[in-house]
Amino acid sequence: MPTFRPRLRAGSLAALLTVAAVCAGDAVARVFPFGPHTRSVNDLGNQFVPFHARLWDLLHGNADGGLLLNWSSGYGTSFLPDLGTYLTSPFALLVGVFPRDRIDLAVYVVTVLKMASAAALMALFLLTLRGGRWWVAGALGGSYALCGWSVAEASYNPMWLDGLVALPLLCLVAEWARTGRHRLAGPLLVAVVWAANFYTAYMATLGAALVLAVRLFTERDDRRAVVRGLVRAVCTVGIGVGLSAPVLLPVYLGTKHAYPGWDRPFAPAAWPDVLARLLPATYSFFTPALFLGTGTLLLAVALAFQRSVPGRERWAWAGLVAGVALSMQWEPTHLLWHAFATPNGSPYRQTFVLAGLVVIAAWVSVSYGWPERRALLGGAAVLVLLAAGAGFSDLVTGWTYPLFAVGLVAAACALVLAGRGRRLAALAAVLLIGAQAGQAAAATAYFDRQRLNRLDDYAPWGERQRTWAAVVAGAEGWPGYRTDPGREQTTTNDPLLVGGQGGAYYSSHTPAVLTRTMRALGGGWTSNGRAVQSLDNPVTDAVFSVGARVRGPRDPHQGSNVPDDRPVTVSRTEVPPLVTVRGPGGPVPYGRSPFRNQERLLGSRVYTVPTTVLRAADGGAVADKGAYDYRVGRGTYTLTAACPAGSEAYLWSPDMFGRARLGDGPEVEFKGQLPARRAAMQHLGTVGGGGSVRVTLTPVRAGTVPHGAVGCLDRARLASAVTALKRTGATAVHVTGHGVRAELPPGTTGTVVIAAPRIAGWSCQGRPADSYLGLVATPAPAQGGAVDCTFRPPGLRAGAVAGAGALAVLVLGGAALAYRRRRSEAGRSGRPGPDRAPQPAGAPEPVEV
Repeated sequence: MPTFRPRLRAGSLAALLTVAAVCAGDAVARVFPFGPHTRSVNDLGNQFVPFHARLWDLLHGNADGGLLLNWSSGYGTSFLPDLGTYLTSPFALLVGVFPRDRIDLAVYVVTVLKMASAAALMALFLLTLRGGRWWVAGALGGSYALCGWSVAEASYNPMWLDGLVALPLLCLVAEWARTGRHRLAGPLLVAVVWAANFYTAYMATLGAALVLAVRLFTERDDRRAVVRGLVRAVCTVGIGVGLSAPVLLPVYLGTKHAYPGWDRPFAPAAWPDVLARLLPATYSFFTPALFLGTGTLLLAVALAFQRSVPGRERWAWAGLVAGVALSMQWEPTHLLWHAFATPNGSPYRQTFVLAGLVVIAAWVSVSYGWPERRALLGGAAVLVLLAAGAGFSDLVTGWTYPLFAVGLVAAACALVLAGRGRRLAALAAVLLIGAQAGQAAAATAYFDRQRLNRLDDYAPWGERQRTWAAVVAGAEGWPGYRTDPGREQTTTNDPLLVGGQGGAYYSSHTPAVLTRTMRALGGGWTSNGRAVQSLDNPVTDAVFSVGARVRGPRDPHQGSNVPDDRPVTVSRTEVPPLVTVRGPGGPVPYGRSPFRNQERLLGSRVYTVPTTVLRAADGGAVADKGAYDYRVGRGTYTLTAACPAGSEAYLWSPDMFGRARLGDGPEVEFKGQLPARRAAMQHLGTVGGGGSVRVTLTPVRAGTVPHGAVGCLDRARLASAVTALKRTGATAVHVTGHGVRAELPPGTTGTVVIAAPRIAGWSCQGRPADSYLGLVATPAPAQGGAVDCTFRPPGLRAGAVAGAGALAVLVLGGAALAYRRRRSEAGRSGRPGPDRAPQPAGAPEPVEV
């Protein structure tokens, strides 16, 4: 077993190699903090920076809400599932030591530290698995942390990197369970990784179980030892998962109450594309990112030809790698890897497990001695065949084969030189490590550029965010009214980033009730409904008590084609309080028209919804698509209607991607493409004196326009409705991190409505809250007075009970182990144990039967 010093050297080398390669690649690609670009993911922007900003606010006592309830996003959402999904990694706490306006730098540092830690832990596990050269273990540990999955996909999803850390850590725990060591530390580490991110921890646990199975198979232990090892491993995982239950169960149930997003059936990637992703400088979102560095691949495939490795071990590890690779392409096992649900986004999120197994196979190959000529030639031939098969893929670029060839030559030369004296061994180390670092840095830069070219580009924290945050802070009036940072977003979680209490929200746990309510009211979304946008509308602002709204220029990184040089301003409006009272009787359910739905939620008629006529550019009629929509394509159309003069015209066209203009007014952009993108209802302008509404539509993609696309708002009626709601609404509202208390006028009757989505977990007056068209509601108290509504995330109580039970088992088990250890030590030393009486001098030792 290697001593501490080689392990320290190996871990340090792996971490240093990882940090150097990642930073060098980012510097070449001019990615933050080495340039003006940030890592991004499609239309969601650098979505996880705002969550870390929320954690910063919690750590410094500045957040609206607490661990259970987030008042900043989505007009009030559950926060514990988000915390458990994105922020419960121990690394996340490091953001608290950075200034808030450097939160993006904090997230970058956390990202790189996670990758470096994964590299160091893998190097440590390799040396625990089998002894060997520390610098080879360090190079392979760095190869694991720099795999294509890590730098191409997980680097902009920091919580996925928790799985990268979890795999070698859980493999160490499995090894401890096999050998009966560290029985208390094992469950604690399992709890940490499952609480950090249960999704990737689940995959890592499956991977560690496979590694344990091979270890039990190859070590030739007796059956009793195998059974004991398996029992210890199962108990370790069970107790650890139980300890994480207070976070795990709310996260799990949060996914059950979330809007489903897309439902994409699994389709295996073409094998040439899979082979191409083994090579450098290839990219595709829907294929497994298997790049590991040519040196690591050469050692791994050489294992099958390495005669110094016992046959049982050689074929067990090679078979495991092959089996896991095949399992990624077969739907039943694909579903097993992903907890029986094809995920939104990349369907190969378990790729890091395969990368770890390839690295382990490479280590087994080299730990029995440097590969002989037969193994090197066989491994190189297999790699050349794999590279040739990748030539049938369109993913191969001009840089792919040159980088692959240089890496293969360098790795082969290093392995030939390694066994020929100390000086040549030093040269071999430089060649192997240098080739790995160079390929990884080049791959990181390539992946960065591909994301910037194919996806959206978002700027790091700068003048725009500083200006917006200052304006929002100056307009704050919570909980008297909400301040919405506006539709002109930089990220989908702007309220978490720049402040306020807006409607925008993105999460894997975006509540279905929020998405459906905002859809009924004319709101927009991206990411198939998971990223809900703010709705800039005076009626919904009144309903949700948005008394201050920030408006300004669009973020230039959002790719808008419409010039926008507006200053950042705040519009203030008289709105009802957060808690209002509606008359007896239930509301009319939502219908198809968002204008009528807004009126139902407001409780007053404020819109004119006229009949519309849509004409093509040549004046011809436009065909319908179904009973409620016009079918439109790329071109110019004219939509006409009649509304009261002086009213405000709004256009609702959720499926249109293009521009709209009322008369000679300014152009307004719509970015709809159902179901992935839904364009929000938008203000077009004021209807002229003749009452004629003439809207020019310029779609750039095929889509639809509803028959009832136009609504004209009467501001006077809206003001009257607001006055009525203020007169009967709460006289005082007290908001906490777990609920709301409202003081009501004497004699209040009817239904009390809180301007927050009725997500699962709300209760009022000791009973589950009602839903009033998607909002939290409860009958007014019979005696009047105050209303108390509290929020507890589903699963929190059951998780706390399970966690307490697991903790009790761990404590009792620890006490039992300590008791047995004392008895054993007392028996060996001849001293009295806890139940052993002192023996007189010369008395014979008792014999245990």
